[in-house]
Amino acid sequence: MGYGLLAGAIVAELLATTSMKYSEGFTKLWPSIATGVGYVIAFALLAQAIKTLQVGTAYAIWAGVGTAAIAAIGVLFLGETLSLAKVAGILLIVAGVVVLNLGGAH
Repeated sequence: MGYGLLAGAIVAELLATTSMKYSEGFTKLWPSIATGVGYVIAFALLAQAIKTLQVGTAYAIWAGVGTAAIAAIGVLFLGETLSLAKVAGILLIVAGVVVLNLGGAH
């Protein structure tokens, strides 16, 4: 159940962050509202997830997957460039989450 809530928190955070891009500095109403609602949902689900998951593990997964996914969304849908440094950074984030999980953080 905890990982399902965590997955929901990640999806909500991805939608909120993507909406933030489209809000153009909170000058567009609907993307701005979507950003706020998305983050409220993300944090509410994350708060529920850490009732059953260790906070370090949950946060590492939430932040790591969110960062990697937003970077991919930026490249695939928002016209951002992909550099070797960006790829290396994403791989290091993913490796850190894996090491936390393998290291008995759960």
